[in-house]
Amino acid sequence: MKRIFLTFLGVALIGVVACEDEFTENPPPPGTQDLETFFLEEANVETAVIGVYDLMQLNYGRDWHSAFLVKLLPGDDANAAGGNSGDQQQLQDIDDYTNVVSSNASIASIWDIYYRTIALSNLIIENVQDSSLSNRDRVLAEVKFMRAWCYFELTTMFGDIPLRLSVPQGAADFGIVKSPRADIYAQIESDLADAIAGLPNRAGTADNFRVSKGTAEALMGKVLVFQEKYSESLPFFQNVITGSDYDLEPNPEDVWSVDKEFGIESLFEIGYVSTSGRDWGNIAWGGRNESNLHIQLMGPRGDGIFGLDGTGLINGWGFNLPTSKLLTAFEDAGDVVRKAATVMTEAELLAAGGSVDPSAATGGVIWDYEGGIRIKYATKEEDTSPDGVRELNYTTNFRLFRYAEVLLLAAEAYNKTGQDANARTELNKVRNRAGLADIDGALSGDNLFEAIVDEKFLELAHEGQRFWDLVRWGRAATELSGTGYSAKNDLFPIPITEIEKNTEMTMDDQNPGY
Repeated sequence: MKRIFLTFLGVALIGVVACEDEFTENPPPPGTQDLETFFLEEANVETAVIGVYDLMQLNYGRDWHSAFLVKLLPGDDANAAGGNSGDQQQLQDIDDYTNVVSSNASIASIWDIYYRTIALSNLIIENVQDSSLSNRDRVLAEVKFMRAWCYFELTTMFGDIPLRLSVPQGAADFGIVKSPRADIYAQIESDLADAIAGLPNRAGTADNFRVSKGTAEALMGKVLVFQEKYSESLPFFQNVITGSDYDLEPNPEDVWSVDKEFGIESLFEIGYVSTSGRDWGNIAWGGRNESNLHIQLMGPRGDGIFGLDGTGLINGWGFNLPTSKLLTAFEDAGDVVRKAATVMTEAELLAAGGSVDPSAATGGVIWDYEGGIRIKYATKEEDTSPDGVRELNYTTNFRLFRYAEVLLLAAEAYNKTGQDANARTELNKVRNRAGLADIDGALSGDNLFEAIVDEKFLELAHEGQRFWDLVRWGRAATELSGTGYSAKNDLFPIPITEIEKNTEMTMDDQNPGY
């Protein structure tokens, strides 16, 4: 489900986001409402909260600059691909660890929109926290979850960052120093504690896009695992696992199905629609389209390169191809069911009736092609936009956080606290759904951890988690050897626009190596 919300959002964020060119006291456009009275009405507050979801949708769905792709491409499960080595150069640079600079447009975009989301959350908190509105507690809990999510994403990708918890009152108030990651984590935990206390259990069909108490508990557990606070994380995971709101979809393929959106496995999901009827004349490149253009962007490239007869797929623009390392990992694990919902080898494509132009493959026209195509988030949706162009109106949602990841995080936490039997229990739930047998009952300690790492590689392939796990596990140098990776790539560079406009930051505040 997706609601469109723009007018108030545009006014509210003037001068309160990171990297804004200037502060202004110009009057708001006609027909808008003064902020001093806007938050006095419950319906308006609800509109503002939906605006936070709208910004999240923009950040993960903005063409060429999606947070989904930016998080995904440094990992060893996916290649940028596309038409050639210069197709969307800023994404190729992230994928290849080469020439990643502070002016990278995609990195700057996600930084900016995360901080825009934080800014709107701060605005809502400041105006609602002392009110007597009946929806006050739910609203504060919901936007604090969103603020926590954004800060977790930011500190994971950038390390020490500015911690903005209030709305700047003018240009002089905009400058703010970087806060250590430990302080960012402390704020995230505080926000999530408030979210857990104020959010309801999972809502019914009408509000299924909204975060729940279980979503906040799961994120709290993940944040604690990232800090190696394994014992502290377990009660939060246990609450989600023993509750009745979430479970695994029986069939791995259903996790990504349009028919299963906001399904039993999804804890946090970004919705897209086709009702805006985009075509080549009205598509808002770099802007708000409400549809998920990335499904087309990531489809197997056409132009006679990939023939998709017999696969149920539709040609796209060729980004986000699987690595041979991932294809081999599925083969080595004997993973058939989950593999079929994630990737397809060239042999399988040919057996289905499809084709690959061999001259294109050997000549480098299929950039980054390593012998397979991706099925997860694939171009197989029926045309739901008769007033638009099919490839510009995919409605497939991004599943940002799901129950299978919770089980694997819990398995890791159990293993790290010496509770290997419990770790095997949670790991086996994921394996069994994939059609695999239980892990060896004698497997324990470091060997069990290796099994968890391997399982997570397969289960969360092409979901943007792999690289950041390798970094926190201290495995990036080993797993990415020979790719161009170096230790500086553990973090992205802070966008140069932030350093230039934030009076409390200088180039000395840039991340090491940039």
